[in-house]
This record gives sequence, C-alpha cells and structure tokens, in this order.
Amino acid sequence: MTSDVTISGASQKAASTSQSGIKLAEDFSQFLTLLTTQLQNQDPLNPMDSTEFTNQLVQFSQVEQSINTNQKLDNMVQMQLASMNSMSLGYVGMDITYPSTEVNYEGTGTKATITYSLAEEAASAKLNVRDEDGKLIYSTDIARQTGTKTVEWDGSLNGGGYAEPGTYTFSIDATTDGKSAMTVSTAVTGRVRGVESQDGVPFLLVGDRAVAVGNVIKAAMPPATTPAPVEEEGA
Repeated sequence: MTSDVTISGASQKAASTSQSGIKLAEDFSQFLTLLTTQLQNQDPLNPMDSTEFTNQLVQFSQVEQSINTNQKLDNMVQMQLASMNSMSLGYVGMDITYPSTEVNYEGTGTKATITYSLAEEAASAKLNVRDEDGKLIYSTDIARQTGTKTVEWDGSLNGGGYAEPGTYTFSIDATTDGKSAMTVSTAVTGRVRGVESQDGVPFLLVGDRAVAVGNVIKAAMPPATTPAPVEEEGA
C-alpha cells in the first residue's frame, strides 16, 4: 500500500536523492584516484585487464542515470502539490457536498443540507441530530423511499427554539419491515470559507471542519440572492 504524497514526504525524498548524488560523486572521485594510481604503477609486461574497471564505469553510469531520474520525479511531485494548492483556492465561496456525519449550522435563518441514500424502501426513517455531548437535540421523520433524498435542518430543537451555530453530528436511522437497521449513505453540503494546508496537502474549510479535496462529491456556486427593493422617498 502506498502512502499519501505530502510536502514533507516530497522534501525528504528530494533530500535523499540529493545526498545520493553527493555520495556517488565522492565514490566516483575515489574510484578515479585509485584507477589512476593503479595504471601508473602497473607492470608494463603484465598490464591490467581493462574489463573490470570498464564494468565499474558502466555501473557508475547506471547509478547516475537512476539518480537523475529520481531528481526529475521529485521535481514533478513538488510541482503537482503546488498546483493542487493553487487549484483549491477556486473552491472558496462555493457550496461543496462531501461524505460526512457532521453538519455545520451557521445560525438562525440558515439551513444545513443533508443528503442520504436508501438502497430500498424503509419501514421508517428519521433524522436525528446530536450536540457535541451526544445529546439528542432534534428528531424528525423523513422520506422513506428508495434513492437519494435531501433533508434540511434549520436549527430547530425538540423543545423549541434554535441551536447555537456550530458543528453537530447526525444520523439517518432507517429500518426494514422486520425492524432491522438499514445501512444509509450520508453526505452534507457546506460553503467553503478558506483553504488550509496540512503537511502540504490542501484541505477545504467548512465551518470548523477541514475537508480533503479528494472527498468532494459536488461543487457549485451558491444561488444568487435578489436584493430587497429600495423604496423611493415620497412614494
């Protein structure tokens, strides 16, 4: 299994490649010094066999080519990471949908959008929202039909009033006719307010959560709002 590519990892690989190049140069310099000394002190009546040091020269050349290839790959990786960071800025201000069981509620007058998918029609289905302590603060029946559905939570609480702005966990609890729990896929939609780099990997900031760019299912510009009409004086 390969590990994620990060800035620190790419930098470490580049440093390792650079050190390999320096070590090869030192070894090659020592090899040439020894070879020159041997040639100067060889027996003219019994000259050295050139096959061995020719093979060594070929090996040095092959190692040098490998190091050069690694250097080019290191440069490509670093350029790709820099490009990903730049592209991530384009998400700022957009509404993105991503898999999650946490939803960001921005306060009274706003709605948190939750998407869920049922593989088959459920006997019952509920949206349950909990606070950071795991306390159930809101529950409501939702559509039970097969397919992908969307439900909005406006921050309402079971006992009346509205929740404080923040991040809340939720679950879609659906059961079959036999009252067995169903597996439900969920995703949420939120607005990107910024970009954060974690070890060189870009993450999108939605509320107080960081979302990996690779987890984005859909992105769209927020719907345009129509400004309220301005009343003319004397009308």
